[in-house]
Formats: sequence, C-alpha cells, structure tokens
Amino acid sequence: MLSTLIQWSLSQRLLVLLLSILLLGFGGRALLNIPIDAFPDISPTQVKIIIKAPGMTPEEVESLITQPVEVELLGIPYQTMLRSISKYALTSITLDFEDGTDIYWARQQVTERLSNVWDNLPGGISGGLAPMSTPLGDMFMFTIENPSMTLEEKRFLLDWTIRPALRNVPGVADVNSLGGYVRTYEVKPIREAMRAMGVNLQDIADALTANNKNDGAGRIDQGEEVILVRVEGAINGFEDISNTYVVNAEGDRLPLSEVARITTGSMERYGAVTADGGAEAVQGLVIGLRGANSREVVQGVKARLQTLQDTLPEGTQIRVFYDRTILIESAVSTVSSALMEAVVLVIILLGLFLGNVRAALTVAIILPLSALFTFLMMGNMGMSANLMSLGGLVIAIGMLVDSSIVIVENIVSSLAHQRGTRRLPHLHIIYRAVRDVAAPVTSGIIIIVIVFLPLLTLEGLEGKLFGPVTITIVFALLGSLLLSLTLIPVIASFLVRSDAHAEPWLSRTLAKTYKPLLRKALLHPIVILSAAGVLLATSFVVFPLVGKTFMPTMDEGDILIQLETIPSISLEANTRIVLQVERAILEEVPEVARIVSRIGSDEMGMDPMGLNETDIFLQLRPVEEWRVATKAELEQHLREVMDRFVGLNYGFTQPIDMRVSEMLTGSRGDVAIKLFGPDLDTLNTLAQQIATQVETIPGAIDTFATLNEGAKYLQVSIDRILAGRLGLDADALQLRLRAEIEGVNVGNVIEGSARIPLMLRYAAIEGDGLARLNDSFIDLPDGGKIPLSEIATVARVEGPIIISRESGQRFSVIRTDVAERDLVGFVEEAQKLIANNVELPDGYRLEWGGEFENQQRAAARLMLVVPLALALIALLLFLTFHSIKQTLIILSNIPFALTGGLIGLWITGEFLSVPASVGFIALLGIAVLNGVVMMTYFNQLRAKGLDITTVVTEGALRRLRPVMMTATICAFGLVPLLLATGPGSEIQRPLAIVVISGLISSTLLTLFMLPIVYKAFHRPLNNSGDSV
Repeated sequence: MLSTLIQWSLSQRLLVLLLSILLLGFGGRALLNIPIDAFPDISPTQVKIIIKAPGMTPEEVESLITQPVEVELLGIPYQTMLRSISKYALTSITLDFEDGTDIYWARQQVTERLSNVWDNLPGGISGGLAPMSTPLGDMFMFTIENPSMTLEEKRFLLDWTIRPALRNVPGVADVNSLGGYVRTYEVKPIREAMRAMGVNLQDIADALTANNKNDGAGRIDQGEEVILVRVEGAINGFEDISNTYVVNAEGDRLPLSEVARITTGSMERYGAVTADGGAEAVQGLVIGLRGANSREVVQGVKARLQTLQDTLPEGTQIRVFYDRTILIESAVSTVSSALMEAVVLVIILLGLFLGNVRAALTVAIILPLSALFTFLMMGNMGMSANLMSLGGLVIAIGMLVDSSIVIVENIVSSLAHQRGTRRLPHLHIIYRAVRDVAAPVTSGIIIIVIVFLPLLTLEGLEGKLFGPVTITIVFALLGSLLLSLTLIPVIASFLVRSDAHAEPWLSRTLAKTYKPLLRKALLHPIVILSAAGVLLATSFVVFPLVGKTFMPTMDEGDILIQLETIPSISLEANTRIVLQVERAILEEVPEVARIVSRIGSDEMGMDPMGLNETDIFLQLRPVEEWRVATKAELEQHLREVMDRFVGLNYGFTQPIDMRVSEMLTGSRGDVAIKLFGPDLDTLNTLAQQIATQVETIPGAIDTFATLNEGAKYLQVSIDRILAGRLGLDADALQLRLRAEIEGVNVGNVIEGSARIPLMLRYAAIEGDGLARLNDSFIDLPDGGKIPLSEIATVARVEGPIIISRESGQRFSVIRTDVAERDLVGFVEEAQKLIANNVELPDGYRLEWGGEFENQQRAAARLMLVVPLALALIALLLFLTFHSIKQTLIILSNIPFALTGGLIGLWITGEFLSVPASVGFIALLGIAVLNGVVMMTYFNQLRAKGLDITTVVTEGALRRLRPVMMTATICAFGLVPLLLATGPGSEIQRPLAIVVISGLISSTLLTLFMLPIVYKAFHRPLNNSGDSV
C-alpha cells in the first residue's frame, strides 16, 4: 500500500503539487480564523443557583433554603458534585455535571427542580440561576473615575448606562456592578405621628403598593378609529409619593407626608470597592458567556466603551485594571516566538547535517505544511489556538521532520551511490530510496502517535489541559507522515540531484569520531553495559529525590492578595483597614502600579464573600521597572508589608489560578484539607487544631482555617402565647423589624430606563442596638402599640459566618500554599502529623483536595495509561519485525531514555508534574523511533548475508546521520521552550527538560548499546531465510 502511494505521487507530480497549494490556501484561512485564547476551556459543565434571603442568618438560610433545594437537586442525572455555601442573606449552590453534558439540558433540569421546591421556600426571597458563564468568565474589569461625581452617581451611571450597553456585546453573559451606593427612594415613617394618627406600617406598605402601577383599561371605538385607554398610576417622584393617601385603622385617609418623611437613600450594602488607598470606587466586571472567544469578547467590550465615551458625563474616565487579552497575547506570543525560533533552529541544523541547501529545503518544506494541516484540522474540531495547543505544535516541531529526514537522507545517499555505476532513471532511484524506508518511517510515526493517544484518557483539569496538546501533536505527525510519503519525494525529484551530494563537514566529523568509539565498544561490550547499568541504578537513587506536584504555577502577571479580618467587623471598619493596607503597599512596593480591592459580596452573589473578606488586586508595572529580580522576591516584600498589620489572615494567588482552585475543590489554595462533620462548633475547633499543626511543616505558607465563629447576632425570641393573645403573627413582627433595620422593598420608581427601588425604612438605629430594639413599638391589629420587650426577649449571641456543604454534608476547609518543596511530600508529612496529633470524633472525616487532589488523580490515571502505551508499542514493533527478540531489544532503550529525563529534572530542580509526564511519554516514542530506524537497516544488511560484525559496524555508521539528526533536531526544537520566560513557559519547561535530557541518554545508548546487543543475540544469515 505504501509503495502504491509513493508510486502514485511520483507519477502524478503536478497533481500532488496542486493539492499542496490547496493545503496552503485552506490551512492559511484556518490559521487566520482560528479563535485565540490563553487556555483551553477547562471548566466543567457547571450550573450555579444564587438565592437572596434578606435578613436571614446562615443557619436559617441553610435549614430553610439550602437543604430543601439540595434534596430536590440530588436526583438529577450525570451530576458529579453538589456544593453549597450558606451565608448571611444568601445561598450559593453549585452543581457540576459529567464532561460532555449539554449545558442547556443541565440548566433546564436544575430550573425544573428549583421550580418544584420554590413554593415551599420562605417568602420574600429572590434569585435563581446565575448567568451562563464559567468560573473563568471574569474577562474585563474597570473602575469609573470622575472627581465631580459622587459614588451614588457613578453607580447609577454604571447600572443604567454602561451595563445595558455592554450586555449587548456578543459573548457577554452579564456585567457585575460592584461598590458605590444604589440610589433608592426612602419612605421613613415618623413613629410619633403614626402613633398619634393610628397608622401602622402595613397601612403604609399597602398604600404604596396599591398606588404604583400603570394599567390599560381597554379600547374605545370612535368612528373608524380605535383609541386605547391607559390608566397612569405609577409613582414618578417625590411629589407622587407625598400625595399618596394612607388609610388608618378607623378608616380615615391621611396624606403619606403627614406620617413619614420622603427622601433619597441607598440600598443596604453587602460589599464595597476601594482603589489606590485613596477612597471607595465603583467597579464593573464583565463576565463572558460559556464557550465565548475571550479575545473577541474583550475587543467588543473595548469598542462599545469607546463609542459610549462621548455620551458619558464630562470628565468621566473608564480605567481598566484587568484585561484578559493581555494574558492571552503574552501567553500566545511566548509559544509563537518559541515556535518560530524552533523552526529557524531546525532549518539551520538540517543545513549543517545534510550540507546541501536543496536537500535541507526539501526537508524544511514539511514544517509550514504540517503546521497548516494542523490548523486546518483544529479549525474543523472547533479548537482554539492557546498556550497548550500551540505548545503541542512546538513539541512536535522536532518530530515533524523525522520522517522527511530519513526519506531525504536516503534519497541523497541512493543518488550518490548511483554515481559511477550503471545509471537508473532519476525517478526510479527516488522511488526505491523512499520505498526502502517507508515501512520503518510509517511504523515509527504511528508508534509516536500511539504513545500520545493514551493521554486523551486523562480526566479532569489535566485532561482538558493536555487533550489539546495531544490532539495537536497527533494531527501534526499524521500530516507530516502523509506529506513525507507524497510531497517530499515529488519535491526531491525536482530539487535533489545526484551530483549535489558531498559528505558535509558535520557528518564527516561525527563519523570520524563515532567509528573508533564504536569499534572499542564492540571489543569491550562489558564497559558499555556496565555504564548503562550505573546510569539505570542512578535513576533509582534519584527518583525519590525528585519532588512530585500537579502542575507548575503559571505566572499570570498580576497578584491577588486574599485578606480576612475578624468575623464581626463592619463594612466601614474593614474598608478603613483595606485602605491602610493599600497605602502601605503603594508607598513601600514601587513595583505595584495600581490597587483595586473588593470587600464583601458582589451584587449578583457570584462571589459570596463575607464583610470580613477582601480580594486585593495588584496591577504590576512592566518587569523592566522592577527593583527585584523575581516575582517570588516581590511577594516577599509584600509579605513584609502585610505582616505589620496584626490580626489579618492573608494569602497570595492570581486571578485565574484562584478561580481554577475554587472551581475544582470549592476552596482556594495548593492543598485544601476538607473536614466533614455535623456540628459547626466541633468543626471549627478541629479546623483550628489542624491549621496549627500544618503551619509547623516546612514549606507551608499562608495557612489558615476560616474562623467560622464570632458573628454577632441580636436574637429576638417571641413569646408565642402573649403574641397569640394580642393577635400578632411572626410575619408582621418580621416585617416591622426589617423596616426598622434593613428596609422593606415596596416597589420601584421608573426614571426613563432606570428602575429605582422604593424602600420603607425607619431612621437608622443609633447607640445601643439592644436597648433601642427592646424599646421599639410594635403595631397591634386593633391599632394599638406595644414595646417589643413585652412580647419578646432580645439577647446577644454569637453564630457562624458561613456554612459550607458538599454532597449534603457540612464541612470546614483548612487551606495552605506550598513553597519550595514538592506537593506530595508535603501532604504525606501533613497526613502523618494530623493522624498523630489530632483525634477526630466519630462522624468526622478528612478529605485532601486542592492541587493535591488533581495530582493524585493524574498520577493514578498515568499509572494505567503508560503501561498501556508500552503494550501498544510492543505490539506494533512485533508486527514490524515479526520477532519478539528484536522487539525486546528496541524496548530495552526505553528505561535509559527515562533515566536521562529523570536525572535532568533532578539537576534542574524541577518537579515531576503532569507536563513532565507528558515529556516522558513523548520520549518513549522518540527513543523507539531511533531504535526502529537502526534495527531495520541491520536487518537489511544481515539479509544480504554479511557477517554480524560488519552488519552492526556498517549499519550503525550508515544510520549515524539520520539518528543524530532526528535526536538533535528534536532536542534543539525544544530549546526555545526551555529558555522561554513569558506566561505559560513554566508549564512547558519541565516537558522540554525531560525530552532534551532523555534524548541525550537514549541516543548515546542507541548508537553504542543497540549494536552490542544486536551482535550478541544474532547470528549471520544463510540466504535461506531468517531464524530469529
């Protein structure tokens, strides 16, 4: 079949060239149109429910809302995880589904279950499904700057001008508004006037609700015209509110202005935003739709903001402090420049090895065409060009030319050997030269493809990250194989001439050096075998010394500090502390250009933090302007500043890194220790004990268990008997108390396109809250009043801030980051320490999450996948050579290739991670490919009846150049990744180290040990046939 393909290509040269031009056209078009992103889409199919319950404590939210909803959701098919957070006035419930589950189907299922249970939930709640985004949907963040505008005016501008405009941009799921004050119309009842005129709170609420709507009355026919009748009753401003009449218990009608003051106010705040240590700010956060092209979304947002600029109030500036495209462009440029450098290095090496510009060009043609073939296939698969998929192409660069090197090298040699002998037709010599090496080249490439295919079985985060790498490599290799057997012979027939062959200087020097060394090796095989044995033994010594981790941390360019203060702190007090921290950082760390901090929860509840929690976003200056050399030193400076603020817990992360951790484990940090159990107080005590133990382990940084106690409550306990006698019910009492404190929403006032909340709220409680609450007068159904202290007791109590649940069980999290040591060793030490020093009661258990959980899953999968890959390689080798002995000889090269990779990791101090494992898998294929090329030629010479010494000496010398070319080019193709410094280089570097160092050991052993082993296990052939 291969012979037929080669023959067809050489007989239809013009057609093959035309097809190649078509590939150039379609591949170029795919390259221009392919979506570009920083990462592949790594998020699971995830649906989030956010329900707001004003005034409810975390325990009430859990028992009245979270638990009933969870029970209803548990039966949904394909569900992998159900996690919830219950906080003051809010619950956030997250469901993850199996990969491949349709997001619209999942949302429909959740919506149906939620609607089934909604009627059984308490009244006054609001919310539902969160926008259809992913945890990595935060694409663009900005603040609104205008010295002449108040925070309230800035927030109004964001909510009703900027947000609606940006929500129309394709790919935007929503725009989250943070900080500032949401303007309201407030009706403040006057207690004395109400008491004098017999008006209660419900009377005012009923009057406002009944007098605030427009309606249609129908239509009137007048001759040939129809006139629609419209009743305009909606409130349009202060005057309408003042002129609303209230009916008291005796039936008298009174203007609202006599029993209440009408003013503007603001909604109760659950969070704030500060900027640059100066004052509070207003922030907009653009959330991308699931599956949207990040770069296009951000470009669309920027274009819309540009067109909006002229319509904004004079002096208004939109200052961007996070733009995902900066990361995308820098990550993609890191890989793109590595790709270009690799291509240049490969072409230079080809020229040096072949010493023939035409032959080098013939081989090099495969690089752009294979890349275009890959982009064409990626476009058809709906893949994006990102750090990982382009990284796959860089890894493949060295391997792409393998097949064409062997073929062109054989063509050049065959044409040279024809000189001075009976000349055969030029095309016939090329056909025979390609045919001779077609089988080993094809089996070698297919072996490398098979080696990579098991990586597609990886699950979770590592599967989503390295799936695109694998697919890209497979497409590139298959494209290069097809082109090597069709286009390369055609190009060679035009470019490569028999008189053009002169042994280049590099090849001559290599042969001159190799020949005496090979002769010595064959005379003293025990020395070579002993050296190989020592190398193998070294790897066993080195393996325990190499640290193990999940994934190197990618430098995103920005730093995010997560801050936690005491649980009972007020929003205003926490804001003051954060502003002090910001000022200290800006004064003492000049590398920081700008700081924007988010305190507490956002408006949508997408990020349900407490009032004591803050995310401080640091925008850094360009690296050239830094005083320090590395980001680690910069973080150390920041730690020194943070440590001066007593009583603050803090941790360092990055925007995407934080979201990935939350998405996978529900918590942030390298290691997340989940403690499951029923009682909140016990969970809290045990969590603090575990955190104290973990802190003592070398390498632990930013360790803390969220202090889940100390939230202060004024608990109102109603005397049911007395309340029943007076005709009071709990709903009326709760309405009265909510109006006293947070306010009751009784409708909206329409102002153009804006909807301003209309709130019913008493003047704010000042002084001693307990005494003022006790003295509050409660309306009775008969029009009378009674102090709250006579029908209820009000007591100060403490309670939890947050209740976290997973799969229906409460849990607490202890999180820590790990610095300057491997993750697995750290966790093993932590597990022993906790087992020895912390006793868990019955019903309590630990789970180890975070990056560690991913590492364990990836390691378990790779332990299954790598032996499977080896078994497939062995099968393919047996089918190629029809000999178990020769199959085992080639496979014996693999341990020595892995040894080199392991020693390389140890010397450079890199950890054994998922990218390093991918490097080892790539190494398997390359090591086997070189063995196949040499073994095939040994067999050809042996078939001619030559003695074994001649077979291995001539065969090794003849195959020296292709073996050295494939190994050197593959190694040098990865050098740019090894030396790259931009975002994403951290992920690719371990892979490059493994392949380069493994190639050195495997190539040396292929050149010296393979001839020795072949000679030891084979006898000369009689021409009657092989007997292996």
